[in-house]
Amino acid sequence: MIHYPEELNIIFTTLQQHNAKAILVGGFVRDSLLHIESKDIDIEVYGISSFEALEKILCKFGRVNSVGQCFGVCKLHFANVDLDFSLPREDNKIASGHKGFEVQVDSSLSFYEATSRRDFTINAIGYDVEEKKILDPFNGMKDLENRVLRAVDTKKFAQDPLRVLRAIQFYARFNLQIDSELFTLSKEMIKNNLLDELPKDRIFTEIKKLLLKSQKPSQGFTLLKKLKGFKYLPPLEQINSRELELIFDSLDSMAKEKKFSSKTNLILMLCTLCSEFDSLQTTTFIQNLTEEKEILKTVLPLTQTKLQDTYSDTQLYKLALSVDIELFFTLQKVIHISKESHFFESLKKRAKNLGVLNQKLKPILQGRDIIEYGIHPSKEFSKILSDAYEAQMNFEFYTIDEAKVWLKNYLVP
Repeated sequence: MIHYPEELNIIFTTLQQHNAKAILVGGFVRDSLLHIESKDIDIEVYGISSFEALEKILCKFGRVNSVGQCFGVCKLHFANVDLDFSLPREDNKIASGHKGFEVQVDSSLSFYEATSRRDFTINAIGYDVEEKKILDPFNGMKDLENRVLRAVDTKKFAQDPLRVLRAIQFYARFNLQIDSELFTLSKEMIKNNLLDELPKDRIFTEIKKLLLKSQKPSQGFTLLKKLKGFKYLPPLEQINSRELELIFDSLDSMAKEKKFSSKTNLILMLCTLCSEFDSLQTTTFIQNLTEEKEILKTVLPLTQTKLQDTYSDTQLYKLALSVDIELFFTLQKVIHISKESHFFESLKKRAKNLGVLNQKLKPILQGRDIIEYGIHPSKEFSKILSDAYEAQMNFEFYTIDEAKVWLKNYLVP
């Protein structure tokens, strides 16, 4: 029995009234069997005449977002759940690349026929909501029970190079053993450079899932190394075994520190991966993964700033100029396991009291204050502001009145 929100039954009943059968498929069924909560449900609809007919039925329950008739998929948010409705289809490889498929929607296909296109047996399990019956044509439940990752069809698997990366992140996320035939096939696909067909963003999407959804992401990277796939993640392939071991240990430790937003957690995981790199290696690694310049802009200072044994308040002020202190010490805590957690928590507490845990010190003396003395924006103007900020960080003044006294003395010839 697969449990789903009861509110969805009104949709399923309506589909039945139109002689259509709804079958829950993919990740929701798999996660339910693993007792993992999910708010994304994929539903395959059988026995309906067309995509337009499906859309017409669903629009009664809210705004339908049609992803594309060529894929026969439409999205509906209902009962606080994101629903993806699709029609059964066949995928035929007609060109290179992840998108080089001809998709043929065919509502007359059996569940077995439609499911044969899926990647892994654990993702090919369905649940018939009308008959309340699990459909498992490829023995995915047995593989799930035995924690084995197996391809549904090795020939179809080999047509999509993205599936190699999906295998790696599923292997780590669900603590699986990879089937020997799948391992050999994946290694061969990498050897034949089939992953070269994939755009950068598709590779990064799978790496993000590995980093954010795995309790031990090191398992995925270890598998990638065994598959000779580090050539897609330079400079990991140049790192010696000792450094790689340190990175992987830190990576699994950081996986337990996921207390921020997904975006920030990702930054910290990427920083951990780059923790043994110099600035050039870090730049190469990030740019090879993504064109998002903000990621590199954040990762570089966090990884290249060195940890000190002690910090004065002035040094904490200056540290906040280059990094988010909370993130910096969170990163350093997993890298420097020999240091007590209290060391880092104490520094974060001090930074918070100083008002610079997640931001720079706000300057007391502003440009308008300098203009009052008849000085206009110029190189000299900028130098005065810089020197004033330095004085503030050195506790030479605390209030605007004290700052103006400092400025008056500063301007005296």
